[in-house]
Amino acid sequence: MEQAIKNKTYVSDIDRSIYDVKDKVNASYKSAKGLTAGIVNEISLEKNDPSWMREFRQRALKIYQDIKPPIWGPSLEGLHMEDIVTYVRPNTNMNLTWEQVPTDIKNTFERLGIPQAERTSLAGVGAQYDSEVVYHNVREEVKSLGVIYTDMESALVEYEEMVKEHFMKLVTPSDHKFAALHGAVWSGGSFVYVPPGVKVEIPLQSYFRLNAPGAGQFEHTLIIVDKGADLHFIEGCSAPKYNVANLHAGCVELFVGEGARLRYSTIENWSKNMFNLNTKRAVVEKNGVMEWVSGSFGSRVSYLYPMSILKGENARMEYTGITFAGNGQNLDTGVKVVHAAPGTSSHMSSKSISKDGGSSTFRSAVKIAANAENSKSSVSCESLMLDDSSRSDTIPVMDIRNDKVDIGHEAKIGRISDETIFYLMSRGMSEVEAKAMVVSGFAEPIAKELPLEYAVEMNHLIQLEMEGSIG
Repeated sequence: MEQAIKNKTYVSDIDRSIYDVKDKVNASYKSAKGLTAGIVNEISLEKNDPSWMREFRQRALKIYQDIKPPIWGPSLEGLHMEDIVTYVRPNTNMNLTWEQVPTDIKNTFERLGIPQAERTSLAGVGAQYDSEVVYHNVREEVKSLGVIYTDMESALVEYEEMVKEHFMKLVTPSDHKFAALHGAVWSGGSFVYVPPGVKVEIPLQSYFRLNAPGAGQFEHTLIIVDKGADLHFIEGCSAPKYNVANLHAGCVELFVGEGARLRYSTIENWSKNMFNLNTKRAVVEKNGVMEWVSGSFGSRVSYLYPMSILKGENARMEYTGITFAGNGQNLDTGVKVVHAAPGTSSHMSSKSISKDGGSSTFRSAVKIAANAENSKSSVSCESLMLDDSSRSDTIPVMDIRNDKVDIGHEAKIGRISDETIFYLMSRGMSEVEAKAMVVSGFAEPIAKELPLEYAVEMNHLIQLEMEGSIG
């Protein structure tokens, strides 16, 4: 019995149930391991890229080769590009009906609840499996409003000029090494365009599933919400656990027009052999609103800092995020904002939980330009450590270029009190249940911002994590 309890304290022993079910890899094409000009060209030919995209990939590869990896964040030891397969095409084409999706892939997404979510509460769904989107559909009533929602490969053919105008213009390959990597080998992802004044009443969702061991996923999401339009976009991610490194280096570019609003919600539930090096960025025009809701529960290492550029007068940004770092995890996350116009405002609220030696770091970067008078920005971060072996850090940076601003930063770090656990156990709860209740209460402000299905998933993930936290 004592040995069983001891074993239970390791996060790796948690039954992640549906998330860790592996499918046999049944790819119609896999690139060779590593990253060379030949491999990048082969991917481009396989995807039938236009000439400008083939050239773009090779330029991005050259930048990747010239840029050094980051030295200021968590160690990337164990990530070796020569061992990563950058492109795995599933043995199916992109399908417009669920029945056409191959049975093994369909079963995976059924387990994850994607078709059910589509039937009950979504305006459209995209499902990516390894390197390509295997299913994409949007309701007719949404399509009739002029909303475009499709996979990036189709967009590159059907809306080439719009893609060319926006693709990697917010996140350029020269931004950092893994943005350059993305530019060279990107595949899959979603393209959304919402016409002026159109309000999409129910969310669109894309779900990214990486199944192949030792592979990378490099989806590109490009969303344009035109003047006065409104959209809620949901992103979900998961992968089964392997004993080799997997890599996720996606890219999200969001264009929010004048008076428009975009909410971007994410639950990332990568396995703990994943290096998550994602880049997300938005530009917001006059009177526009950008809302980020983010939950990060997986990966061995994360570098993730959604950025908003408040370009237009009175543009606004809100960020609400939570991370949960367990044994063997180093989650380095945060948020960045640039106030580039007068009267802009931003509010950032972050919560982090660490246990079993997990490390959670929150970085915030606020820049207020010299012309951005009467701007307001507030940063609030709270950290909860569940034991003495875990770590939590807050690293704020503020670059203020004028005096007519209202700026605030608040940070709190704490532990669950023994008195609270004792009280809950005296009411009939086990220690695990008591701790899980406290953690769920701590996370509740984030959960209430998520769509119902994702709030349920987040609470489920918390329960799974807490099952491995005895001491």
